[in-house]
Amino acid sequence: MQLNPHYRDLKQSYLFSTIAKKVNAYSAAHPQADLIRLGIGDVTLPLVPAVIDALHAAVEEQAHQQTFHGYGDEQGYGFLRDAIATYYKTRNVSLDPSEIFISDGAKSDLGNILDLFSQDNTVLIPDPVYPVYVDTNVMAGRRILFLDANESNGFLPLPDPSVSADLIYLCSPNNPTGAVYSRDDLQKWVDYANDQQAVLLFDAAYECFITDDSLPHSIYELDGAERCAIEFCSFSKMAGFTGTRCGWTVVPHTLQNGVLHQMWLRRQTTKFNGVPYIVQKGAAACFTNEGMRQIRETLAYYQQNAQVLSKTLDALGIWYTGGTNSPYVWMKCPHGMDSWAFFDFLLAQAQVVGTPGAGFGQNGNDFFRLTAFGDCNQTREACIRLQNLI
Repeated sequence: MQLNPHYRDLKQSYLFSTIAKKVNAYSAAHPQADLIRLGIGDVTLPLVPAVIDALHAAVEEQAHQQTFHGYGDEQGYGFLRDAIATYYKTRNVSLDPSEIFISDGAKSDLGNILDLFSQDNTVLIPDPVYPVYVDTNVMAGRRILFLDANESNGFLPLPDPSVSADLIYLCSPNNPTGAVYSRDDLQKWVDYANDQQAVLLFDAAYECFITDDSLPHSIYELDGAERCAIEFCSFSKMAGFTGTRCGWTVVPHTLQNGVLHQMWLRRQTTKFNGVPYIVQKGAAACFTNEGMRQIRETLAYYQQNAQVLSKTLDALGIWYTGGTNSPYVWMKCPHGMDSWAFFDFLLAQAQVVGTPGAGFGQNGNDFFRLTAFGDCNQTREACIRLQNLI
């Protein structure tokens, strides 16, 4: 028996586990502290009524032999795949429902998709970045090149034709920076991927927060993307499914002459038994007229929080990205602090929890992420504390 040696190359603990340990230690030492958590990107509002009603109805179906559902298709029920395909049509994107695979969330598929690719592939990943992109490739022992996302390029780096890569990760709106690629700049990435004969792994988990109609919601809005891109999306932030778990991945038939679609179907039917029927019925309710109306109200609540955070940083004269078209605000740490020093300072002096940028990569050392997914009143209180502190 031999262990996977690449696990030794991982950091000792996952970013959010480290944050939790620090916060728990502080809480134990200061049990009366009124902590406000704007760190982890978890939602705080409940599932909308349309989803709850659909979940209840699906539970009742499971109570009767005539309507009971056991194993379903590993790639998802047709009613949900059809609903998602219709949703894409609102963005002028035409997908065959068979190109859509239902999953238990984007995070899982972003790691699982690597089953399709050789260990010898070179991976191009932005820095800073959502840790899963890096860690899953480190686990597999792949060579990783990092894109230099920084303050000067607004944390939206563009492709370098002199750099060769086989797999490319992009996230827009970005986690952690909140930055969003323009249509023209995202087209440059699609063209680059096609020129490189590379596969672009596009994380669109936060597309629902885009309010600027000039910005693309899906990679497939760009010419040629169907020949080079796999898209990952999620109900977690769109509809508050962080605890309910449901998402989808699009693998076009036109990508690599259909080979990757066939491989992903084979992988899923071998290693995955599908998302529960009850959950998929709840997810499908998101796309009804009433479901979309209710979801937009929830999104507006979080978008208001983002505006409050942005206005606070504007008043303090602190540079940041995000806040518009994104639930994240990526601020430059004040007083020359690095991100972990600012984390400790903010926790101790204001009892506010954020996410140190260093946890997302070297280029995050001087930056800090705040999330708009908190309670509205607590977000306002956190901003008051921040203003008083800085």
